[in-house]
Amino acid sequence: MGKPEDTERKKLKDVEISVPIVYGNAAFWLGKKASEYQSHKWTVYVRGATNEDLSVVVKRVVFQLHSSFNNPTRVVESAPFELSESGWGEFEIAITLYFHNDVCEKPLNLYHHLKLYPEDESGPMSIKKPVVVEFYNEIVFTEPSESFLARVQNYPAVTFPRLPAGFTLPSSAPIEDESKRKRGDTKDHPLNQWFLNFSEADELLQLAAARQQVQAHIAKLRRQISVIDGQNQQFKSSSDQ
Repeated sequence: MGKPEDTERKKLKDVEISVPIVYGNAAFWLGKKASEYQSHKWTVYVRGATNEDLSVVVKRVVFQLHSSFNNPTRVVESAPFELSESGWGEFEIAITLYFHNDVCEKPLNLYHHLKLYPEDESGPMSIKKPVVVEFYNEIVFTEPSESFLARVQNYPAVTFPRLPAGFTLPSSAPIEDESKRKRGDTKDHPLNQWFLNFSEADELLQLAAARQQVQAHIAKLRRQISVIDGQNQQFKSSSDQ
């Protein structure tokens, strides 16, 4: 009897899986409760770009805080991948994502500068509206294993690829308990109303607006060049006389 294929190790060439993520922080000023060393309560996190559960791909996340914190290396073993603290200072947080064995052996390192104060530091601070700083990224896994593809094919957190013609995936594993998945997503997260929207439509609008600004700037430069050329021509004509 032949040995069954090891789908966990068998790789699919010319296939990519994309997982859109967002990482950042939200910080609330404590107002009258603020003290010299405790002015803000903040949460740093890694979430799905559409608030879906990332635990199908991410096994654990390690947040490396400033050395002044007790136990500055914080390990979060399950979704949602976040931690909350309080303090007064801004600093860089190293965020390391570890993936399941059939996803990727190498961890992913991200770096986020904790932001507590609004960009306009002269403006009033609010205890109701947090300072939110987020960044969008897409984790791309090349040549994924068959077991990984089969396991994530029903998960909206993963951008599923177009498979080679004639290829059939093995049967996917039973979807885990829905209540467990719901705890892993961030759709009902207390901070959800403050999360930024990173939809493709928003990105296209931002690109279109940026393109218009660039085109307007180019037109302005052309007008300035035309004026300078005209002045040079006048100067040349007067000097030839």
